Amino acid sequence: MVKRFSLKYLFLVASVATCFSQEPDVAQSIARGSEIYTDFCVTCHLTQGEGVAGVFPPLADSDYLRENREASIRGIKFGQQGELVVNGETYDGVMAPMGLEDEEIADVMNYILNSFENRSDTIVTVDEVAAIAEK
Repeated sequence: MVKRFSLKYLFLVASVATCFSQEPDVAQSIARGSEIYTDFCVTCHLTQGEGVAGVFPPLADSDYLRENREASIRGIKFGQQGELVVNGETYDGVMAPMGLEDEEIADVMNYILNSFENRSDTIVTVDEVAAIAEK
């Protein structure tokens, strides 16, 4: 007797396997990060991540984000001050720590790194954020 598996059964098996997977769901992280961005970041960095020239650095198509992943995470986690150069323009301001949990920081970083003309093939994980210490 040949047993046939229905698509519903295969979907159930795939769903259960996903629940036990250690890799975070990128789409869900990005969706959560979008909400965090709206709550904490949009006031300074604006809706399209364009920032305010000379005042708040852009997150859109940001060379700084691409080249300084750890420093970017540290800035969200602990705040940051002093000079930094983004897309050829120097910024010298202060960003207060946002008071976010490590998971929230990972989510908002995943959103930023995959929005506003940014693309990242590597997901930011909670473990990565947790490993970053204040300097």
